[in-house]
Amino acid sequence: MTVFWHEIKRGRRALIIWTAAIAAMLAISVFVYPQMREQMEGMNEMFADMGAFTAAFGMDKLNFGEFKGYFAVECGNVLGLGGAMFAAVLGIAMLGKEQKDNTADFLLTHPVTRKRVVLEKLLSVYAQILVLNIIVAAVAALSILAIGEKLEIRLFFLLFAAYTLMQLELASICFGISAFLSSAGFGIGIGIALLMYFLNILSNITKDAEFLKFITPFAYADGAEIVTNAKITLKYLASGMLLALAGVIAAFLKYPKKDL
Repeated sequence: MTVFWHEIKRGRRALIIWTAAIAAMLAISVFVYPQMREQMEGMNEMFADMGAFTAAFGMDKLNFGEFKGYFAVECGNVLGLGGAMFAAVLGIAMLGKEQKDNTADFLLTHPVTRKRVVLEKLLSVYAQILVLNIIVAAVAALSILAIGEKLEIRLFFLLFAAYTLMQLELASICFGISAFLSSAGFGIGIGIALLMYFLNILSNITKDAEFLKFITPFAYADGAEIVTNAKITLKYLASGMLLALAGVIAAFLKYPKKDL
């Protein structure tokens, strides 16, 4: 597992920064809730009159007078979008950076096959995403308890499971794309994450675009849907896992044949 640990060590600074930033922002969002509780009651009526904007972000399904409604939106904004960008950037850089940094020759002189390199790099991506989500979930849980709100364990688990799966999917898709790149491609990764986010917004606005929910991982990681239905929508999750699998297969097929 030499390549795995090398990538963990190589990416630890970025992991620490992203984890600290997301955890801090989510904790702040939780801590300001007691001061905003009274205003939250009136926000339901305000959002009810905002039409397509309300539907776009799923706010027509939530009660902001309840903490779980508020947390679903804040968690989606902070961990959903922030975690998606982290996962996409991490995945898109993993295979292409070897050519950019001129380290491919050194790496491939070691007694490991290219497929083994792909496997260990992929595992390192997944490990970093899991570490980020575990730490952020722990910070969020402690913050909720600190302000005296009830921690609904099942709902809390579903939210974080959905966001973790969403990040794993995005990372897998970008990982597959990275096998075709000769550079890190950070812009491509961020672009893919933002594209998927806005595809979900579009699918919420109009029924004619609902098919997009089978493409974007934000469909099954929609906090409003999870809080309302107390479950992850399996048909969108299944579609997302197929896209993730396609990304992984693409990496294993392309990288061993790639001219480095």
